[in-house]
Amino acid sequence: MPVGRPGRPDAQLLAHITRSLAATAAEFDAGGHFPHANFELLRRHGLLGLVVPREFGGAGGRLAEARELIAAVARGEPATALVLVMQLLLTRLLGQPDCRWPAALRERVLRSAVREGALGNQLRVEPELGSPARGGLPGTVARRTADGWRLSGHKLYTTGIDGLRWLVVWGRTDEPTPRAGQFLVPADAPGLQVKRSWNHLGMRATASDEVLLDDVPIPLDHAVDLCAPEDWLTRPDPEQQAWMSVLLATLYDAVARNARDWLLDFLRRRVPSSLGAPLASLPRAQEAMGEIELLLVASQAQLDAATAAADAGRPWSAADSGLLKVAVTRNAIAVVELALRQSGNHGLDRANPLQRYHRDVLCGRVHTPQEDSALVAAGRAALRPAAQA
Repeated sequence: MPVGRPGRPDAQLLAHITRSLAATAAEFDAGGHFPHANFELLRRHGLLGLVVPREFGGAGGRLAEARELIAAVARGEPATALVLVMQLLLTRLLGQPDCRWPAALRERVLRSAVREGALGNQLRVEPELGSPARGGLPGTVARRTADGWRLSGHKLYTTGIDGLRWLVVWGRTDEPTPRAGQFLVPADAPGLQVKRSWNHLGMRATASDEVLLDDVPIPLDHAVDLCAPEDWLTRPDPEQQAWMSVLLATLYDAVARNARDWLLDFLRRRVPSSLGAPLASLPRAQEAMGEIELLLVASQAQLDAATAAADAGRPWSAADSGLLKVAVTRNAIAVVELALRQSGNHGLDRANPLQRYHRDVLCGRVHTPQEDSALVAAGRAALRPAAQA
């Protein structure tokens, strides 16, 4: 299918995307299979290159446009939105002037996103290591050869693997003093195997399976960012952190807004015979809806502020961005749980989407930064001596 010209989507296109993806969301959730058709739709409209700089053929979208797109996609089908978040974060990173990748390789990946709608993601989590954000050397090892590298390792939670063209694999070299960094691996590279293990409660269509790398050959320049291992934890990029936190929080906020809309319709339509009026007429239902609105308004204000700051070149600190992600995710989960409480058995019925929203929104807790890490980072920053603050 031809790829559309990259551009910034208007409200009409965003509404069309939401409707189209929502029509098959339950099907993808039930089957747990990757939503290829959803990405064909996004490719057709040139949206996979939204944040690629104009010099590489992209639309040069800011965080505000990326956030609007993620919200629209997540209102339709959130697993698609999660894969898209990873695409936007990778292409945003490669589009920065200070990107440490070889220029030709960087351009190749960015232009493939624009011209072909090629998807990419960063593979970091491992069975023994867990999340690399908590420190430690990766178990994935790159062995230097005469003409490049041979990569071996085991990665978990490779979101979107069935649709990816590019895998950016975090690993270390086998040198006497190892360096850690990223290695660009084409998804069809020999020695790469997908282990089908994703059978999650929520976000079921993300195809977040495991990847096994067995002596995978890659060219020398595909080692794109090697440095001392400790540098990975001491050089946070506040802008990239802001983008990640805003987009992930936006996704789960969108799921919560779907739950709010479902509950509004339920309370207006449900007329118990014992009441003789819609549930919406009850003060307890009105109070619950007020609580939901409070949570959503608070999340909206925080997301608006963080987005505006990032787009103005004044991103929040990494610690504050982590708090944003935690706060909005907490609010989103609380909204869906309030909706379930008001709906009773109706919301838990498999025929109703509310139970799916609940399963999906709980997944917001597991994305980096996890709640404990974000709170510790913020607390440590607050407790620094005044002279160091």
